Amino acid sequence: MSLFSGWRAAFRIARRDAVRAKGRSALVVAMIALPVLGVTAADLTYRSALPTVAEDLTADLGAADALFIDQGMGPVRLEQMPDGVLWGTPEDAPDTLPEDERKPVDVPATFPKGSRYLTEQSLPASVTTRHGITDTQITELAVADPLLRGRVELTEGAYPKAKDEIAATEAFLKAAGLSVGDRVTVRGPEQAYTLTGALELPADLKSESLFAVPGAVIAPWQKAADGDKEILPPQAGDRKWLVQGPSGAGVTWSDVLAANEKGVVVRARQVVLDPPPDSEVPMAAQMGRWETNDAEMTAAALTVAAMAVLEIVLLAGPAFAVGARRSRRQLGLVGSCGGTRGQVRAVVLAGGAVLGGVGAVVGVGAGFGLTALFRPMIEDFTGRRFGELTVHPWEILAIAVLGLVTGVLAALAPAIVAGRQSVLESLTGRRGSRRSSRVLPVVGSLVLAGGVALAVYGGVSGNINLVAGGSVLAELGLLCCIPVIVGFLGRLGRRLPLTPRIALRDAARNRGRTAPAVAAVMAAVAGSVAIATYTSSNAAEQAYDHEPNLPAGTAVVMAFDTSQKANLSRAWAAVEQNYPVNGGRVDIGRVWAGSDCSVYYDEEEGGCGTIGLVKPTGEGHSCPLKGKGAKELALRISADEHKRLMNSPACVDERWTMVSLGTDDSKIVIGDAGLLTSYVKLDDPAAAKALAAGTPVLLNPAYAENGEVTLKAVHTYSERDKENRALHPGKARTTTDRLKVYVAPDRYATTPGIRMILPQRTAVELGLHTEDHAGVYTLSREPNDAERQAADAAIEQSGNRAYVMTANEAEPDDDAAVLLILALFAGVVTLGAAAITTGLSKADAEADLTTLSAVGAPPGVRRSLSGFQCLVVALTGVLLGTLAGIVPAVAVRLTDLRAALADMRADPMESAYTPIVMPWETIALLALVVPVLAGLLAAALTSSRQKLARRAG
Repeated sequence: MSLFSGWRAAFRIARRDAVRAKGRSALVVAMIALPVLGVTAADLTYRSALPTVAEDLTADLGAADALFIDQGMGPVRLEQMPDGVLWGTPEDAPDTLPEDERKPVDVPATFPKGSRYLTEQSLPASVTTRHGITDTQITELAVADPLLRGRVELTEGAYPKAKDEIAATEAFLKAAGLSVGDRVTVRGPEQAYTLTGALELPADLKSESLFAVPGAVIAPWQKAADGDKEILPPQAGDRKWLVQGPSGAGVTWSDVLAANEKGVVVRARQVVLDPPPDSEVPMAAQMGRWETNDAEMTAAALTVAAMAVLEIVLLAGPAFAVGARRSRRQLGLVGSCGGTRGQVRAVVLAGGAVLGGVGAVVGVGAGFGLTALFRPMIEDFTGRRFGELTVHPWEILAIAVLGLVTGVLAALAPAIVAGRQSVLESLTGRRGSRRSSRVLPVVGSLVLAGGVALAVYGGVSGNINLVAGGSVLAELGLLCCIPVIVGFLGRLGRRLPLTPRIALRDAARNRGRTAPAVAAVMAAVAGSVAIATYTSSNAAEQAYDHEPNLPAGTAVVMAFDTSQKANLSRAWAAVEQNYPVNGGRVDIGRVWAGSDCSVYYDEEEGGCGTIGLVKPTGEGHSCPLKGKGAKELALRISADEHKRLMNSPACVDERWTMVSLGTDDSKIVIGDAGLLTSYVKLDDPAAAKALAAGTPVLLNPAYAENGEVTLKAVHTYSERDKENRALHPGKARTTTDRLKVYVAPDRYATTPGIRMILPQRTAVELGLHTEDHAGVYTLSREPNDAERQAADAAIEQSGNRAYVMTANEAEPDDDAAVLLILALFAGVVTLGAAAITTGLSKADAEADLTTLSAVGAPPGVRRSLSGFQCLVVALTGVLLGTLAGIVPAVAVRLTDLRAALADMRADPMESAYTPIVMPWETIALLALVVPVLAGLLAAALTSSRQKLARRAG
């Protein structure tokens, strides 16, 4: 038989076997198709979502040929790169004139002859909404013009054409609760407009903005401001020009250079798409060359691809082993008819090729279909429309070939095992015994130890390549040790009940099918735990570095001008009626000496007073991380010691202090016991009693010495402050008072905006001035857009003399979603691997189950045995994967720690806090929920009926 004929027969047998065993074939196809689907969808999404140069130009220019921008330098020569983004003045250019001496530039005069253009100008504005008012951006641009197609698209209604019409983006309409046909009023000039249409910016779907025709907003607003000094003039941005060049010519590089001579920078479509040679670009000599080294990225991509292939092989390999076991009689017949061992192996490998090819085709097709189906959802998530579904044929072909090769590799080990079986064993169904390798575990242990050491060394030395290489080696070493670990499991079942004991011993006795499944679970869980650990650690670091302006769950209403008491009361009422307030208001007052700096501040005259606490020196008062000896100390301390010092009362105010309650740097406020419980969160009767008795409460103990603080005040009165100046004639005077204080525990030193609470009567006794300044509210939750807009509108109606501030929470991120996705991925792999192993166990253990039934075991034993077999694989793989995943995560965090320590030793006030936080929720889900779920599903899906067995021979 020729080689071609032999393989043709092997493929024919493999195809018929795949059709006959539809369930197993579908399982293998799914195992191969799912990764192919994911990679195909990821490739299509990445290539489509990543804007091309042409798509970027459309986002900036629409259908225009160029964008002309006056850079405000005056009519002086500029140089630019062809992309129109990088620009500057020539090296031999004279010094730039002051802004008020620069001459205007006649930008339209720089356009090519025969050009048509549109103007664009934006400004910030406050507008009315259905709920109240909100801040947004209004752009004067003729969006109805065909030059804007591709940049601005109409989704509902009509484009604005008259000067009393305006259009809004869909994101703005959603946030404002408005729809087409409603009226919008621009606050200030009180100009009203009709919403004629809903727009979409394909390059920025989340933009909340308004569009009007040129001359509809800025000019009327400026005219109203000129006639009424109470109206602030519009703060319009620089004007831009969208230009369509002469028909058939466009805007060329020579046109760009001519515009540069007049001080105008141009982003021209045909210049960006077909840039001139460097010899024609004057600025190119200054820029040099940007070179990128993609070696690390290529190595990372190859590592990920190799681990993905290994994962599929480990998952699909046992499934092919199931098929080989169930087809051993058929393979024995091939041998009895004169087939060689190579031809037996060819049958199994052909099965891998057939199912791998089907899986690749199904995966690629499903990847295309799902990407097209979920395209709108992906676009909404990324905030950008795809210009088109970008397909790179060679990448898709490589992904499909990877699926085919993976199928063949997954069938390789079962093919070798099938080729080694004798014809007699195959025909009779008997299984030979083969000793496990004693060398492999030793090699695996050495590789594991070496990999861990290499990863840790890479982390300490800051070499991320060593970290990646060591992590992969450690995981491969652990893979080699899995057969021994599985064999050890059999010894753990001596004192367990019947079914778990049989499950453990069966797993140990059949390591060939148990070890790959455990390895597949371990690999998936290791990757998920590694990423989850790094993500959790990074989130903890960001939370530590975050500087809140207010305590969480707090809102503060502060006055711009407290001279109008009624307006402040109305602002408080607006918040109480619209915000989710929990409890009553607590008042905060401000305190000052001399003339009020918020009214009479004059840098030249110094016509206002100052007040502040004098910080003692010495241990416990002076921050050791600042000043003389700080860098020497930073070289000796660890990151934990540095964190302790940074959080000490002596240092919390040295790096940066949050002034958020309208006070100066003294952070002294007027308040009572209510402020302690609602804002400071200090529930101490002794502190409340001290305030009631006129004793200040000090939140930062570093300013106290022997229970007292030194309050220094400079009473300077401005000549413009005639009333107070008459009461306090003469030169400025300085007072220094020692005050008994209640010293709060150290942890309250970080309270945002407050260093000391001074009772009203004590301030008066010290000759200081006070006034009500703000109201504090405790919130049950964060207010939504509608509540904020309603409160802002009510405050606007009260005279707009106050504003509302809520806690500036840390920047929102997707850490929780990332952790959930990782847990789901690892959980699905765990369930799949456990299901495969359970199926193989059922195929192998029919004789044992028949024996159990013969000796009187109840039917439920089959269910419970399947459940425990599944549980053993899942739990073992998860535990090993958790240990394997910690290694790369810790090593990478060590590299971050090394960099943080270097920054801290250069500047001792820089944070070196680099925590390692375990994602216990994710680990608990994987270690407890997923294995139990796998066991329950296996038990539920296993039939308790005993099939009639045929006697062998």
